[in-house]
Amino acid sequence: MKKCFTLVYFLLTAGASFAQNNGAVLIPRAVYVGDPAALILSLPGTPVDMGDIIITPPRRAEADIDIHRIALERRITGSRLVIEFTAFKPGIIELPDLEINGEIFSGISVTVNSIIQTGASAPELSRPASSLAMPGTALLLYSSMIIIILLLLLSIWFVLKGRAFMRKFIARWKLWRLFVSIKNTEKHLYRSLLRGENKRDILDVLSEEFRTFLSFFTGFNCRAMTAREFEKLPDMDSDFLGNFFQHCDRLRFSGEEINSDEIMRLLDNLRFFLGQIEKTKNEKEIPNTEMAA
Repeated sequence: MKKCFTLVYFLLTAGASFAQNNGAVLIPRAVYVGDPAALILSLPGTPVDMGDIIITPPRRAEADIDIHRIALERRITGSRLVIEFTAFKPGIIELPDLEINGEIFSGISVTVNSIIQTGASAPELSRPASSLAMPGTALLLYSSMIIIILLLLLSIWFVLKGRAFMRKFIARWKLWRLFVSIKNTEKHLYRSLLRGENKRDILDVLSEEFRTFLSFFTGFNCRAMTAREFEKLPDMDSDFLGNFFQHCDRLRFSGEEINSDEIMRLLDNLRFFLGQIEKTKNEKEIPNTEMAA
C-alpha cells in the first residue's frame, strides 16, 4: 500500500515540479567567481524515508556554471536538493533544468559576485591564515630543547670531570678484560687436560699466560722472573706466587711423567688466586668511590 501511495505521489509531482529559490540556502552566503559553493533547496517531505539519489553530471564546455554534484535526499521530516557548483561569471545565473528520477526541477538561479567592484572603496583581502601546527610538533620542539640542554651539561661535566672519569673507566675496562682473558685461558686448559692433550704443552701455556697476566696487573716485567723473584713481588701474595711457579717449573723441566692431578691442582690454585685478588680489588675501589661521592 505504501509503494502505491509513493508512486501516485511522484506521478502527481513529476510533470510540473519546479523549485524556485524560496527557502534556499547558499553556502557560502556570498559566492564569488571561481569559488566552489553549494545551494540547498528545501522540499516537502515524503510518506516514507527513501534512499538518496546522487548524480554527477558531465561537464559542459563553455558553460557559465559547472555543476559538480547533485544530491536528492527524500525524508519524512523534509526533503532537500543539494547542488554543488562553481560559477565562472558574475551576476544572476540560472541553472539548467534538472531531471532526477522522473522529477524536473527548474527555475533555480544563484547570484554570483565579482571580486572586482567599481565602488568607492576597493575590496580588501583577508589576512593570511595562520600556519597549522603539524601533530607532534610541540613534542619534537621540547624534546630537541631538552636534548640540547643535556648535551650542553654533558659537555660542561666532561670538561670539568669527564676526562678523569674516562681514564678510570678505561683502566677498569682493561682490567676487566685482563681477568676475562686469564679466566678463559684457565677454562681452556682445564678442557684440554680432560681431552688428554699434551700435559707439558698445557703447563707451558699456563706459565706463559699467568706471567703475562701478572705483568699487566702489577706493571712489572714478570715474563723474565724466576720463581724466587716472584717471592719479592710487592703488593701481591708472594708466597703463593713463588710456590706456584716453583711447582710449575719442576713439572715442566724435571723430565718425569706429569700427573694430571698435579696440573688440576695448579689450575684450582690459579682459579682461587684470581678470585681473591679480584675480590680485594673491588673492595678497595668501593670505599674510594664512596669517599669521592
